[in-house]
Amino acid sequence: MIAVPASRLSMRLSLVALAVAALGACQQRATPAVTEPAPVVPAPLALPTGSGCGPEVARTRAIVASDVATGNLNAPVGERFDADLARAAAECAAGKSGEALHLLAAAKSRYGYR
Repeated sequence: MIAVPASRLSMRLSLVALAVAALGACQQRATPAVTEPAPVVPAPLALPTGSGCGPEVARTRAIVASDVATGNLNAPVGERFDADLARAAAECAAGKSGEALHLLAAAKSRYGYR
């Protein structure tokens, strides 16, 4: 081991500290700003009121249309769902409430709605 006088050791340590400080000053530490996309906030959904097959089918159609508009349901699936709901609405308009509610329940079950 080589003996180094104390005055030279402190000078070497000072030079090392100065070199480290100079290298640290050259590096940029700013992190890039991360921007989040704005959330999609749908307009409040006004659902038809009332009881019976007509309002039930209309409420489901409004929910499906909203889900398609917000991207929660893709358009081709929404079109197939709406076609099933149109059959239920036709049965309801023909006075066949039981059949309309049965078709509505089957369509909701098929597409995962309650």
